[in-house]
This record gives sequence, structure tokens and C-alpha cells, in this order.
Amino acid sequence: MANLVVEMGNTALKAAWSEGTTLGKTFRYQGEKMMEFILSITGREKPEVMAVASVRDISPVWEEKLRAQCGHLILLDHNHTDILAGYALPSYLSYDRAASVVATRFLFRHKNCTVFDFGTTLNVDFVDAEGRYLGGNVSPGCRTRFKSLNRYSKSLPLIDTPERVVETGQDIESGIEAGVISGMLFEVEGYARRRPDNILLFTGGDAIYFAKRMKNSIFVVSNLVLMGLAIMTDDYVGKHLS
Repeated sequence: MANLVVEMGNTALKAAWSEGTTLGKTFRYQGEKMMEFILSITGREKPEVMAVASVRDISPVWEEKLRAQCGHLILLDHNHTDILAGYALPSYLSYDRAASVVATRFLFRHKNCTVFDFGTTLNVDFVDAEGRYLGGNVSPGCRTRFKSLNRYSKSLPLIDTPERVVETGQDIESGIEAGVISGMLFEVEGYARRRPDNILLFTGGDAIYFAKRMKNSIFVVSNLVLMGLAIMTDDYVGKHLS
């Protein structure tokens, strides 16, 4: 029986069936009824193990509903952080960053890595060649920066992420576009220069957008978080169900 891994983020849900550490069919949902969407997946096939990682706390009521949909349930939210200790990760680390680190260790053994997760926030995490988590930084993500300029300045319009960006803005719209996108690129390039021997790994919704604009060699793994959850789930199976 296959397992199901679920990532509930700030704006969207991503899920995938998994066999061992290999991801299968994936799902994406954006809306308010994320829990109901999970039930729509498990209503067709119940997983042996379901791992649900959420930026929002999962209520006891929904925990029981999810538990009824699978053989075994793994939860990762602010109230369920014990699993991180088994991976030598600090409890303050959000589930998505933790899962990305676990997947990075698996994919790039014995390599120093800098992991960039381009989402609502820009998360930058560092893993050394021994697999040790060295810490990381958080700053606003791309769309968050555009929204902040509009929200906190009455004179600035809300801009969508542009496909083409000029080097220097020639009006207010292109100036915002160039400022936000160039600023993020300078930020990423600065981290790359600081640790020039590290492998650069991009993930998250805007990973491909920024990878196309980088001069450095980049590895893009769009489902890095789901892969990390699949690895955690497979570890759980090996420890508790074998």
C-alpha cells in the first residue's frame, strides 16, 4: 500500500503518493478547504502511512479525521515537533525547511549545500558535507515584497511578477519590477559568493523563475519538501512497521 505525503503551506497545498523515497502522482490545491481536499484524495485510496506537514496548527478534531483515513499518521506542525529531534534539527525550524534539509542530505551526500526556498518567504539554509545543519536565514519572498510595497506606500501600485525585467526602471512599474527582482538576485548571488564551493539548490514556487536568471550552476528540485517528507515517512516505516 502506498503512502501519502502532504505539504500545507501559506497559500497552497501540495501532496504526492510515495513508494519508499520515490514520489508518484502529485496534487496541488489552492483554497480554503485544504483538509477537505486531503479527504478527497484518501476517499479514493487509503494510504498505509500519511505524513501531513502544516504551517497552521492541526486541530484535534481534524487530527482524528485524518487518523481515520490511514493506517498510521505523522503530523508536523507547531504542536508536533518531536520528529525533528531524530534528524538533529532544531525544534524552531519550520517543517518545510526541515524537510528540505532532510532531502538535501539524501540527494547530496558529502556535499556542502546552500538551499534556497522561493515561496511566501525566501528561506536560505546551509548544510555541510557531514550533513550537519548549520542554520539559515529568512527574508520576504518575491510576491511578499511586491505586496508590501503596495500595502505600506499609498502611491505605489501592486505589481505582478514580470516575465521580462529591465536593468533600470523607466517608470514606476518597471522600477518596482527591477527593484524587487534585482534585489532578490543580488541577495541570492551574495549568499553564493559567501560560500563559493557550496552546491546551490533551488526549490519552491519561484525556483525556476530565478534559476533562469542566475549565472551560477543551479540544481532545481521543485518537490524538495515532498521528497523530504517521503524520506521521513520511509524512515518511520523502517523503524515502526518493518
